[in-house]
Amino acid sequence: MTSSFQYLFLFLIIFTVFTQVWLAMRHITNVKLHRSKVPSAFKSMIKSKDHQKAADYTVAKSKLNIIDIIIQAVFLYILTVGGLINTINNHVYTLELNNLISGAAIIISVMILSSLIDLPVSVYKIFNIDEKFGFNRMTIKIFILDGLKQLILSVAIGLPILFISLWIIGNLGSLWWLWLWVFVSLFNFAMLSLYPLYIAPLFNKFEPLKDKTLKSRIEKLLVRCGFKSSGLFVMNGSLRSNHGNAYFTGFGKSKRIVFFDTLLEKLTPNEIDAVLAHELGHFHHDHVKKRIILMFIISFVGLYLLGLLKESAWFYEGLGVYTINDANAILLFLLVSPLFIFFIRPVIAYYSRKNEFEADQYACKYTAPSDLKQSLIKLYRDNASTLTPDPLHSNFYDSHPPALMRINAIDKL
Repeated sequence: MTSSFQYLFLFLIIFTVFTQVWLAMRHITNVKLHRSKVPSAFKSMIKSKDHQKAADYTVAKSKLNIIDIIIQAVFLYILTVGGLINTINNHVYTLELNNLISGAAIIISVMILSSLIDLPVSVYKIFNIDEKFGFNRMTIKIFILDGLKQLILSVAIGLPILFISLWIIGNLGSLWWLWLWVFVSLFNFAMLSLYPLYIAPLFNKFEPLKDKTLKSRIEKLLVRCGFKSSGLFVMNGSLRSNHGNAYFTGFGKSKRIVFFDTLLEKLTPNEIDAVLAHELGHFHHDHVKKRIILMFIISFVGLYLLGLLKESAWFYEGLGVYTINDANAILLFLLVSPLFIFFIRPVIAYYSRKNEFEADQYACKYTAPSDLKQSLIKLYRDNASTLTPDPLHSNFYDSHPPALMRINAIDKL
């Protein structure tokens, strides 16, 4: 069983890497093939130079993604079959700490190493690619401050959560996985309300919408749609990037609407109404609630499976780890799970795109379809989003429908 599982694990690493690189190369080829010609549906609003910029930006990001895919696969191999987790275990146990602290030390060590592996790619993406294409506004100072804030939050919030989780696993008997699921679910549910009020403001400024005319328009739209919000806020997204966006955040009384300042600068009032109506469509169709429920179901199934695997020696040994403990069980499960769920990504992406179509249909009931169409085309243009993605690549990765498919669907409403 041990050797069979190890062969399966190694096969999945190789096969998923090959598939991801192949999809990325398809995407690059397709985008380059259509680089010189703007699709006819967008010619009136998108200039050739903007289309070419989006193509070049997409290709640059995809090439970097290929490098990251390979790095992550090599790191996964080194951690597991390569013996790095064993080495970390050996060093931690020489300190003769109690089981709870030892387990936390093992998990934290791997998390730190993973963050260090991710850092060069992140830095290159922000300060080279985004900088080259005119999107980056982040300074080294802001980047370092963000990292320090994330570190403090990880210690203040993540560390207690980790200790409690390990305690539950080690002390609540055979149903530990059920109690851990309850704890994690309650924590995630609480964070839905707490994040927009206390955590997000640590990274950005959120000011009430000051434009009285725009605020009045939006409030009338909210009334027509039967939606109640705790406020309309403008976020200084321009502090880090030129990309524009708008989103809903929070839950219950903390529910709020947030606009990037960059979005308000680029869209007309009618177009802003259309973008907001699209977001309201997600709430009308209970997309947010459904995703929360789905997240709870997935975590329930995942923890149940972990409960079955935790005492199975073949699970550890097949992944090259020879110490059976709670920390290693969590680590290995989190590291290996993405390999097994990679090939259901098209199903997840399909469900997400279906939600986007439904939200677009809702928006067109309360605002002019032409306004939604123009707002989306402006966002594609200003965010340098490719208009010609590879269809298969899009089916795997894109949570939103391809631009042409989305615009054609709006035209049919």
